[in-house]
Amino acid sequence: MDELTRLLLDAQQGDRLALAAAIRLSQPDVWRLAAYLVGAGEADDLTQDVYVEMFRGLGRFRGDSSGRTWLLAITRHRCIDARRRRQRRRIFVPLTDEHAQLAVAPAPDASVGLDRLIKRLNPDRRLTFVLTQVLGCSYDEAAKICRVPIGTVRSRVARAREDLVAALRAADAI
Repeated sequence: MDELTRLLLDAQQGDRLALAAAIRLSQPDVWRLAAYLVGAGEADDLTQDVYVEMFRGLGRFRGDSSGRTWLLAITRHRCIDARRRRQRRRIFVPLTDEHAQLAVAPAPDASVGLDRLIKRLNPDRRLTFVLTQVLGCSYDEAAKICRVPIGTVRSRVARAREDLVAALRAADAI
């Protein structure tokens, strides 16, 4: 049994130090996943929401999957909720031709960072790519977090890599 899972099971029995240690141990991965899925500006608040939900659901955690898998699944769900709320609140403002050009392509002298390219990926591909390539989850663990077959994770990661290579080539051509 991994350390985080053990800490969560101990916290379930009322060990407050184990709860604090579990949060400290898992917080970087929870925050990074949230930052990639909803943006760094929302990641702090969303991370707090994840731990509130974790605390409320701690009694239901059985340890069937790892604590990391459980927390990253909660993070995924909270990010989906946040995106839905954001879409409902979105106000569309017509762009001028000049703004539309800026939104499509960066200026020739702008540097293109990998984080920015990852954020442009299709949401499903971004999720599986970040889980496996950034956070280091196994494909099996990512499949459990996403609730999809492992083959779906493999294909999404492969397509995300193709999308990133194409975006890098396009950026080099500018």
